[in-house]
Amino acid sequence: MADPFEVRMRFTSQLQHLNASVNSSQKAAHYALKYRDMDEDLHSCILEQLERNSMNNRANIMYFIEHLCDMAQRENHLNFVRMMQKDILMVVDAVAPSDGSGAANVKVVRRVLQGLQQKHVLQPDTVTEIEGCLKERDTVAEHPALSPIDANAQREHPQSQMSAAKINGVSRPDKRQIEQRIEEDRERHKRLRESIWAIGDEGDQEFERLWDEVSDIGDDDYIAAEEDALERQQALEME
Repeated sequence: MADPFEVRMRFTSQLQHLNASVNSSQKAAHYALKYRDMDEDLHSCILEQLERNSMNNRANIMYFIEHLCDMAQRENHLNFVRMMQKDILMVVDAVAPSDGSGAANVKVVRRVLQGLQQKHVLQPDTVTEIEGCLKERDTVAEHPALSPIDANAQREHPQSQMSAAKINGVSRPDKRQIEQRIEEDRERHKRLRESIWAIGDEGDQEFERLWDEVSDIGDDDYIAAEEDALERQQALEME
């Protein structure tokens, strides 16, 4: 039997190192399901990391949650799903706090909520209720922590430099975090475009659908075919 402390530490490390790739989320989800007998402990790890990590990492954990619930449903281990249903409001509050510090994560939360609704993890009423809260958090055009620093104002008020990294009690993301978020969002948008153009393995289903949409052959079709054949014959004779 695996050591519960070691399992918890490894799972915590995986959550802390999640990125925009699907593989990282799937790897962490597989690990959680491998030790499903510790599901309550691993669920508490998810909630803890949502409270302790940067906004970028919280967004990655939000995407991971969708993968975890999807895999848990397919493997018929619904404890992860039920616990996430119970704590979804806590998750949303951590990823997109009401103070506006996670304004950049509002779109992430919406996208994942829609995915969870489509997978029947969340009820439409629950998503609608949460959406009402997100609208309030998305109304702030530009949160102080994300707004640019006025260089002239800093020269006039040097003491403001000391508080530049924290405004109204909300930490401003540093340059590295901003660049990381831009890169991760670019990767996700790239995968989204690829999924739009992806062709599923449907066999002859598309052919059958198109065949059903075509009307039966009638007398008019035969007449049109004869006229086309006659025109082609005349064109050949003219050459």
